[in-house]
Amino acid sequence: EVQLVESGGGLVQPGGSLRLSCAASGFTFSSYTMNWVRQAPGKGLEWVSGINGAGFRRSYADSVSGRFTISRDNVKNTLYLQMNSLKPEDTAVYYCALQGSGKKGQGTQVTVSS
Repeated sequence: EVQLVESGGGLVQPGGSLRLSCAASGFTFSSYTMNWVRQAPGKGLEWVSGINGAGFRRSYADSVSGRFTISRDNVKNTLYLQMNSLKPEDTAVYYCALQGSGKKGQGTQVTVSS
């Protein structure tokens, strides 16, 4: 059974940083592209970033490019999202998602506010 468990969210001031983690199990992690998506209050799901199985191909939404960095550790079966220069509009629940499966975790709340 696919399990994805996010952690690392919290309250941070504008300009601050957070690092999200997603522990994966129940599938061959290194074989799959993984994504981060987010949902802001009252809005739909928004794709944030993706990384291929080997970790050398990364892509970002324009809204986070240059501020966020996606990475993965295929030994620890863990996906990461380093978020720098956070803005209030980054406030959302962040989910990791297994591409092509429709599976995502329970999410972790990120709130950017002074």
